[in-house]
Parts: sequence; C-alpha cells; structure tokens
Amino acid sequence: MTASAAAQAAPRVEDSMAQRMQACTACHGKEGRAARDGYYPRIAGKPAGYLYHQLANFRDGRRHYALMGELLAPLSDAYLQEIAAYFASLDLPYPPPQAPTGSAEERARGQRLVLQGDPSRGIPACASCHGAALTGVAPAVPGLLGLPRDYLNGQLGAWRTGQRKAHAPDCMAQIAQRLAPEDIGSLSHWLAAQPLPANPHPAVEAPSAWPLPCGGVPGATP
Repeated sequence: MTASAAAQAAPRVEDSMAQRMQACTACHGKEGRAARDGYYPRIAGKPAGYLYHQLANFRDGRRHYALMGELLAPLSDAYLQEIAAYFASLDLPYPPPQAPTGSAEERARGQRLVLQGDPSRGIPACASCHGAALTGVAPAVPGLLGLPRDYLNGQLGAWRTGQRKAHAPDCMAQIAQRLAPEDIGSLSHWLAAQPLPANPHPAVEAPSAWPLPCGGVPGATP
C-alpha cells in the first residue's frame, strides 16, 4: 500500500471541543458533571468568567495542583477562554444533594453564615456575593450548591491557609481567614446538603453593592 493510500485509509479523528475536553472529563466526570470521589468539582454550567480565571490561576501558580498546572502550562489565554466558554455552555441536570452530615447544630451554624454572615467578625453572607439562590452570578462568581462537602472543605481551607489565591484584592482569602475551622465544617455540611432550585443557572444581575472589593469580579474592584 502506498503512503498516500495509507493516509486515505486512516480513520478520521473528530476535532471538536467535546473531543478535546475528554482530558478534563477524565477527572471532572462525564461532560464535566463532577466526579464521584467528592474531590473534583462540577465545571459544567459554571460562569465562563469564573472558569477562565481558575484555569489561568492554575496555569500561573495562584492555585496549586500539579496535574492542572502541567496540563494548562502550554495553553494561551485565548484557548483558556474557549475552554471556559465550552463548559459554561453545558446545561445539564444536577444530581440530588448529598445526604445531610454533621449535627443539626452545625448545619444551623452553616446556614446562618451563608445567609446572614457574621458582621461582628467582618464576614459577609455568602449569599451577598454568590447570589440569593447560591447559584452564582455571571460572569465571574460561582455557585455554591451542587458541590461535594469534601471539595468545599478543601477549598475553604486552602483559602484560609493561603494555598489558594486569586487576583488582588483577594476577597475570598480575607473572608476565609476570618473563619474558624469549625465554621468551615459547618458551611460545608449545610451547603452540600442543599438541593438546587428549579432554576439552577447563575444570576445575570450583579448585587447592587458588593460587600468587599474582589479582584476579577466586574463591578467589585476598586
């Protein structure tokens, strides 16, 4: 068989974002719906601006996870934006929430922090930034529902210890450093057990006033 004939006989490989993104779904679950191990989060349907910033943070060393850093190191900003737009466009149903964990008292404490915050410690309500329905705010604030408890624990802990960072002013670092370890446990117990609302999509209207300046969030920067 000649070289040209062999080339013609070679099977064609689909060249689409869905095909390319199989490298992501190996960990993040089919179509980015989240893995079962409770560590890798859902990325399908997250706001595109948020996804782009996290990809850039991994690539540029503000978030630390060697596998993500190595995968993203050679990719340009433009391609990261394509990846973010692809996963943001996926409108897929969410699974049921995790069964409640922790004590009723711990979950009640978490609910208070999520919905009311703690003004005495300068901790705003999670809902004041992440939306009244806790499904996020487009284009750059993620939802807090539909995330595994272990992932929530890990990320809040990383913010608190400085292992996870964002563009200055780093509002989440400021908030997490004001949280006690038991606050983090209470927040993750309550959030992981909450069902998604009938409309699980990020809100399109930003809050009239953000409680803190926050880098990377339009309208919330100094």
